[in-house]
Amino acid sequence: MSGPLEGLRVLDLATVIAGPFAATLLADYGADVLKVEMPGVGDGARNFGPFRDGKSLWWKVINRNKKLITLDLRTPEGLELVKQLLPRFDVLVENFRPGTLDRWGLTKEVLWSIQPKLVILRTTGFGQDGPYRDRPAFARVFEAMAGLTYITGERDGEPMHAGYPVGDALGGLFGAVGILAACWKRAAHPDAPGEEIDLSLCEATLRIMDFLPIEYEQLGVVRERSGNRNQYSAPSAVYKTRDGHWVTLSGSTNAIFKNNCRAIGRADLIDDPRFIGNGERCLHSDELNNIFSDWCLANDLEFVLTSFNAAQGTLAPIYSMDQVAKDPQLVARKAIAPVADVDFGTVAMQAVVPRFATDPVENRWSAGALGTDNATVYGEWLGLSEQQQSELKRRGAI
Repeated sequence: MSGPLEGLRVLDLATVIAGPFAATLLADYGADVLKVEMPGVGDGARNFGPFRDGKSLWWKVINRNKKLITLDLRTPEGLELVKQLLPRFDVLVENFRPGTLDRWGLTKEVLWSIQPKLVILRTTGFGQDGPYRDRPAFARVFEAMAGLTYITGERDGEPMHAGYPVGDALGGLFGAVGILAACWKRAAHPDAPGEEIDLSLCEATLRIMDFLPIEYEQLGVVRERSGNRNQYSAPSAVYKTRDGHWVTLSGSTNAIFKNNCRAIGRADLIDDPRFIGNGERCLHSDELNNIFSDWCLANDLEFVLTSFNAAQGTLAPIYSMDQVAKDPQLVARKAIAPVADVDFGTVAMQAVVPRFATDPVENRWSAGALGTDNATVYGEWLGLSEQQQSELKRRGAI
């Protein structure tokens, strides 16, 4: 292992997306992460498409850079095995319903009696307490209940979800940050006790809504949908070019507005009192967006991009994934790169983000088959013989 988190050891008991994503980010940065799955069935994310030859491609990304074992915590033997493993780890990640680990005999008191400095990340839809604590939740549920879905979509249309469960990814990011904060405390104060982190995915999604709660509390304003038009700056929308492509425009500063005006040959707009500042431009956003939309619609994509690049404007093409993969900037930085894969030799996936100059990291391998590292963990780590492992497998413990 290499990277800034080299030496950090993480036991990942979580399933599907948010919790495992938090652990995967730590693995990307060099942490040694061991993922635990149910024997025989594995993590439900193994059933998420797209598939190639019956193998989930999403699975390969979402649990990359981890060691994989099978273990049933609900069995006495499985419970004993996880207790033997715990002293090796600094962090435990789980996303069971609140109280589930307690019922299986792994209360935080038991966990801390085995590993006193253990950082425990508990990932749930709504948190460890409150009236919704026991509700099941998926990304669409907490995206909707945190207000994100309500403000997404056309002004007169239905609320919209993104084409990817962004709430899960956001939750995973907050989970990783929370773990690192707790680990910093441990590093700064070696005698500090363990930590329990209560991550509500609904609250994580709400957190990125930033000023919407204070806007409602102070002004009584409920923010509504505005489609692709930015409510905070103008001109800012999605426009179609003459040859049928789509571009997006943004930029709230006066300097950028001037550049964007020059890009479309309308320097006369710069000193127009209606557009003198971002506040004024927002009040007249329909007029501005119509001007820029008409100009884009009268020109082909290549000319539009060339004009804005020459003027240092802030317009970009809206890429499909095949275009993302071929973009010169992303290609130059190897933002998508081949990773070793047990099934297909190599597969393409995103590079580690962000990049570290003095302690660089890279993807080591994609997520593999169920129980890939059973022999290593149970044989080499815990010293169990092949016969003992076979017996545990027969009993359904591993």
